[in-house]
Amino acid sequence: MDADLLRRIALYLLLAVAAVLAALEMTLARVGDPSAKQEAPWISPLRDMDDALARGDFSTATTACHKAGLAALASPSWEGFLAVGDGALRLGEATGARSGMEPEARRAYLSAMLRARNAHSLEGTLRVTDAFARLGDRDMVEQGVRIARELAGRDDKAMDRVDEFVQHWAGGERSSNVRVQ
Repeated sequence: MDADLLRRIALYLLLAVAAVLAALEMTLARVGDPSAKQEAPWISPLRDMDDALARGDFSTATTACHKAGLAALASPSWEGFLAVGDGALRLGEATGARSGMEPEARRAYLSAMLRARNAHSLEGTLRVTDAFARLGDRDMVEQGVRIARELAGRDDKAMDRVDEFVQHWAGGERSSNVRVQ
């Protein structure tokens, strides 16, 4: 009977180890690659919006764009509002109502600018300023350049980036849209 008891104990231990390994495998499968970067919450709704636009489903696209805006609002980063502003313009272009979507894009870009400034992000400030420049919003471009110069401070490399941005928008074909001082 001792041998029978030992076999049962060994069997129970083996089953317990198998159960733990199965649970671990399921957990890792759900989590995925721990080294992979998690997708930003506004990416999926914007992807849904683009898919809906490709199908010509403007109602679903509009809903998805609003969901992306809510996801951006829930995030502390500037990137979400920048992406939502760009998405609003894509939605407007697809529906033939770009001018109607520009105010929504502008509001998203303004939120992105405030968050970039508060995060002391020169990269964010310049990218959002670029978005305002593409809208032809001179006042916001000038404001963005002022914020970028403040953020650059005495850092020569950062100031060079701001100067490159100004040169990009002050010269060439885009100079008719935007004047940067």
